[in-house]
Amino acid sequence: MSKAENTYVQWNERAGSLRDTRNLKMAGSAHAYVRGNTLKFYEWLGTTDSGKIPQGPPVWICGDCHLGNLGPIADTDGRIDIQIRDLDQTVIGNPAHDLIRLGLSLATAARGSDLPGVTTARMIEQMVLGYEEALTDESPDLHGRRPQCVDVALQQAVGRTWRHLAKERLEDTKPTIPLGKKFWPLSPEERAEIERIFATEEARRLVTGLRSRKDSARVEVLDAAYWMKGCSSLGRLRFAVLLGVGKNHRKKGGLCLIDIKEATQAAAPRRAETEMPRDNALRVVEGARHLSPALGERMLAARFLDRGVFMRELLPEDLKLEIERISREEAMNAAHYLAMVVGAAHARQMSALDRPKWREELKLHRSANLEAPNWLWSSILELMASHEVAYLEHCRKYAANPELAA
Repeated sequence: MSKAENTYVQWNERAGSLRDTRNLKMAGSAHAYVRGNTLKFYEWLGTTDSGKIPQGPPVWICGDCHLGNLGPIADTDGRIDIQIRDLDQTVIGNPAHDLIRLGLSLATAARGSDLPGVTTARMIEQMVLGYEEALTDESPDLHGRRPQCVDVALQQAVGRTWRHLAKERLEDTKPTIPLGKKFWPLSPEERAEIERIFATEEARRLVTGLRSRKDSARVEVLDAAYWMKGCSSLGRLRFAVLLGVGKNHRKKGGLCLIDIKEATQAAAPRRAETEMPRDNALRVVEGARHLSPALGERMLAARFLDRGVFMRELLPEDLKLEIERISREEAMNAAHYLAMVVGAAHARQMSALDRPKWREELKLHRSANLEAPNWLWSSILELMASHEVAYLEHCRKYAANPELAA
């Protein structure tokens, strides 16, 4: 950012700071570049022979299935599990696209951990085997197959409290949002719109539906700010709203932090013969309900200054899965498990006939010594090469002029 960390950006000066922050994050590593550039993935997909990639049964897919979009999610009853946690790009599409995107993310993570190419090949093999395992069983044993690097994140999520969330997101536990590096002032119109939204019955029910709050509890906006968060989504509307629930909001469960995020057109291609909500916010919520029920039941679509937004309460247990440097064994186990999570999300939407047909399709076109389809491996190789070139070019532009890096 061009401003000092202890200052904040005014509402009419956001665009340049958001662009600079995104460019800086994407220059951090090849893995960060892959995570932050969904469009690059779908540009490649648009130039690829449509017959090369098999067409799986039409289901809701993540659309941006990289490692950072998987992690612990708590449901309305406080149960925690690993699910897909970011559905901005969700569409009814080809499940093979999620497999390719996840494979690319795993491969770049392996490169960042200096793992040999043979390990990357075996990791993709384990990813396919894990995905197929989820298609075999309607209720795969996700709990028993969690690798240590994922289990650590889950254990961190268990037992977290509002105090942990406040210190992590807000820097203190007082009922205010401190303006600074991450949180910026709202415009008068944005402030008024947030007050309007949380005066609606739909928003009140969203808030009171968690943590055994009274259905009739009053909801009060204590503070709100623009939230500079994410990477690929920087530049969209994003707000943090601190709410007080009930007469005494300082008691347990009386404070909640709401994340409001603008929904824009998905880059992921949808299946032409299917119907989806035309409103992008409704699309995101509907996709979440199919792919990550624990998250979908906590979400609400709304209109914000004529734009579609979706919102959810951030719970202390919600964490991003961070796998920066991993060993060979951890890489193989993580690939198998995370593909099972994605496979389970796909499989629950497929019929009893579609699941075995899709599993058999995935078993085709394999070499004698590698349990991964040739189309998947060649797709990941092409994407790795194109993203590496694009990443280095981004870094060159950033070094010459941070404002011009794409």
